[in-house]
Amino acid sequence: MKSILVVLSACLLLACGGCGGSSDKASQTVNRDTLTERQKDSILAHSQIPGASAVGRAMNAADSMSAKVQRSDTVARDTTER
Repeated sequence: MKSILVVLSACLLLACGGCGGSSDKASQTVNRDTLTERQKDSILAHSQIPGASAVGRAMNAADSMSAKVQRSDTVARDTTER
């Protein structure tokens, strides 16, 4: 019975000891990821994956709407600053 507890304790210590190294690797992976979400979406939109062109169309629609909102804000700001 004692030998089983010793083996289980050793396995638990080894498992916990391995966790520290993998979390360091995970943080390094996150730090190496330098692409923005928009860059990733752009790469996806130009890929040959079925339906990927919809990502590009959605990005264009979002850009168009953002430009319209920007113009609207500029007009509103110009008319209220007197």
